Amino acid sequence: MSAATIASVPTAITAFVGSNCDLVDAAVRDFADHGGTQHETLATLDALEGVDLFNLLCVLPEESGGDVAPEVWQQALQICVRRRAMLIVDPPAAWTDAAAAAASVTVLGITGEDARNAALYFPRGADRLACGAIAGVFARTDAARSVWKAPAGVEATLNFALQHPLNDNDTRVLAGAGINSLRTFPVYGTVIWGARTMRGSDALADEYKYIPVRRLALHIEESLLRGLAWTMSEPNDARLWLQIRQSAEMFLIDLWRAGAFQGATPGAAFSVRCDASTTTPTDIEQGIVNVTIGFAPLRPAEFVVLYIRVLAASA
Repeated sequence: MSAATIASVPTAITAFVGSNCDLVDAAVRDFADHGGTQHETLATLDALEGVDLFNLLCVLPEESGGDVAPEVWQQALQICVRRRAMLIVDPPAAWTDAAAAAASVTVLGITGEDARNAALYFPRGADRLACGAIAGVFARTDAARSVWKAPAGVEATLNFALQHPLNDNDTRVLAGAGINSLRTFPVYGTVIWGARTMRGSDALADEYKYIPVRRLALHIEESLLRGLAWTMSEPNDARLWLQIRQSAEMFLIDLWRAGAFQGATPGAAFSVRCDASTTTPTDIEQGIVNVTIGFAPLRPAEFVVLYIRVLAASA
């Protein structure tokens, strides 16, 4: 068998759940919650497990202008981690200034390495939550520049006024805590002014500090896992490992050519390992193939390493 072609999965497929959720991606429309209770929102999140693909998640509060409960955020985050999606988080209504927001970020309960799959924005819009519009900017940026471009900057415009205006010092304080600013500038209007995950605080120095790096990693994982589904019926041996390496390398070369990675050559941009050093005899008995992917994102400069597990026929 020759190397199988791996296609990139679509990006910026958004699921909206919560109260009065009329704007829902077609793929999850049947799971939209119109009841407005926390119990129903949690049930809606559970129902997302049956959706084939989404990679952005917005959760709306029970009441207009209200807050999403920490336990809802935590469940939403766990679903995003399992489904390789990003959670777009609106701030609590009580946050009225940057210093208070930076000091209170842990009250949301989005902590630990799982917070790599979440992005928090401050402040709210003057008359609305911002998450839906931010998801639209993600989609627009993906279409124009691809998933490795940060959904931020003067091109990342939002068509609404902000509840609390921010200045440059506010932006520095928020960024230091892993919170992205929404700013209003002359000429440009309201824009997203930051691209950090909720593991993006300066104190953590996480390898997934930035949204485009995390989303590129999630995109690679999802594409490879779907594109390598054919391995389940193949013997778990050196021939299969070679085919997996070839398929993954072809996919990553396409991303490199599109400008997803640093490096003047493919060898400087990414690496793929799938052999006896990654898959042990015990793994072979259990029908497990381990693949290690390294890639050099555009920012930061160091390599990011992914560990992917696919299934093969068990011994």
